[in-house]
Amino acid sequence: MRILTGNDLKTGAVIWWTGQDWSLHVEDASDVGDHGEAVLAREDGARRVNGGYIVDAEATPKGPRPAHIKDRIRALGPTVRPDLTLKPADPTAGDWVI
Repeated sequence: MRILTGNDLKTGAVIWWTGQDWSLHVEDASDVGDHGEAVLAREDGARRVNGGYIVDAEATPKGPRPAHIKDRIRALGPTVRPDLTLKPADPTAGDWVI
C-alpha cells in the first residue's frame, strides 16, 4: 500500500491524502497505488500541500500504518505525552504502538 503525506501549505500541519482531499488523520489515507506522483504534482501545483511524498504503509483494520518510524511519528502527532497528541480524548492513546 502507498499513501501520501505532506504539510498543509497554510497551517504547516501534517496531512494525509484521502483520495479526494487532505486529512489530519492517517486512518483517513487511501492507497494511491502508482498514481502518487501525479496526485502530488496536481496538489503541489494547486498550492495545497508542501513537501509531499509517497509513504509505504500496511493496511490494518484501523487504517493504514506507515512502514517507517518517521512517518508513524508524523501520524501520531508531536512527540509529547499521549494526552497532547492529535487525539487527546482517545482513551487508548497511551497504548498506541508507533
